[in-house]
Amino acid sequence: MDSLLGGFGTGVGRLGRIFAKAPVSYAPRATQWLTAMLGAGGQEGQMRAMGSVGTLFAIVTRLANSTAAVDWKLWRKAPSGKDDDRVEITSHLALDIWNNPVKPFFPGQLFRETFQQHLELVGEAWWVVSRSEIVRSIPLELWPVRPDRMRVVPSPEKYIQGYIYVGPNGEQVPLELDEVIQLRMPNPLDPYRGMGPVQSILVDLDSTRYSAEWNRNFFLNSAEPGGIIEYPTELSESQWEKTVKRWREQHQGVSNAHRVAVIEKGKWVERQFNMRDMQFAELRGVSREVIREAYGIPKFAVGDVDDVNRATADAAAVWFGRQLTVPRLERIKGALNGRFLPLFGATSANLEFDYENPVPEDEEAERNERDSKATAAKTYIVDCGFEHKPVLEYLELPADWELKPTPAPAAPMPPGSAAGEGTGSAQPAPGAPTARLELVMLPFDQEAGWEPFATRGRKRRTENPGRTS
Repeated sequence: MDSLLGGFGTGVGRLGRIFAKAPVSYAPRATQWLTAMLGAGGQEGQMRAMGSVGTLFAIVTRLANSTAAVDWKLWRKAPSGKDDDRVEITSHLALDIWNNPVKPFFPGQLFRETFQQHLELVGEAWWVVSRSEIVRSIPLELWPVRPDRMRVVPSPEKYIQGYIYVGPNGEQVPLELDEVIQLRMPNPLDPYRGMGPVQSILVDLDSTRYSAEWNRNFFLNSAEPGGIIEYPTELSESQWEKTVKRWREQHQGVSNAHRVAVIEKGKWVERQFNMRDMQFAELRGVSREVIREAYGIPKFAVGDVDDVNRATADAAAVWFGRQLTVPRLERIKGALNGRFLPLFGATSANLEFDYENPVPEDEEAERNERDSKATAAKTYIVDCGFEHKPVLEYLELPADWELKPTPAPAAPMPPGSAAGEGTGSAQPAPGAPTARLELVMLPFDQEAGWEPFATRGRKRRTENPGRTS
């Protein structure tokens, strides 16, 4: 192992002083080399499946595109721990590399879409860190590599001893722990490798691909009407060649489909099944459902919008961002903050990467929440008489909500009296309701806008007309 892994001693020894040894053994010594050399089997086939099954291509492309299109920022953490108090960092080597990992071949979005495809197909993504030959401690680039070319070198004491990259020509390149960053969906049977949705639906993917190929070959090579030609005696060589040649000329290919077959001295035996019996349309429909189910993705996410209107489309966009895009971004965020940023030493202290929220605003939900809070505030403050400030704080509403008085209904005038008769100002009848306070929301101002659930104005107080100050 020492000869293969080369200069692992310095880097691994330094990390060994920082991290404790594994409390339990994950790999027996006898199988270290076997695991390192064999790696994860079948991953190349899982990646090739994307190019042979249309439903899988649509799902992986949609998920990878939506994940790669999200913007990222680098922040300095706030002492309060609140995201709103963080300070954005616009100049840092880690940010430059993440935005443009490999100039000019892999800009940020292409880099993220590439490794996200690997994650969706095989449950693993690998970044190889390229460093300066002069000052090794400085990372310069991030390269995405195929999962099927990476090998993990397990260790009974340290969990992972290192990594090996197997090149296209079989060359083996040893890599140290700080040169590789792995993202993976956990595999319940292998703590070193990942497991993706494709592994759970390989049989269904094969069925879908084979049914499509069968349909294609049917139109290219079928000699309809299909069946068996039986001869009572054995044919000579010339008779056999003559029969086969004539049959192919008359019936093979799309242009000759369904021609009447004329057979000399032979007997035609019909096949036991036909295209309708095979039910290829139903088979492919079932396969599409199974593939979507494995990814937890609904029909609308792959363009099936037969039963989607504007309201359901808006709700679907919110659901897609919240349930599918955000979990994938959280996995990337964990790798950035847990593995990538520490490579920059003290310059990355108290820094963190974070993504822009990909979930679109749910206008209906926000409107319902705003109306609900307004109703609750009115009930507590106006109807029940609670203090103004604690209620707004409890409901997470701004403190500048306006309390506007609503005029009390006019008291009925005595019979025979007329408006304006008598002297002095009109007084409310005994027991007549007085003015009360009511919480209102001002209309939306297109130019000034509004903060969520906020109205502008100030609290006004209504004096009792009958009280003297």
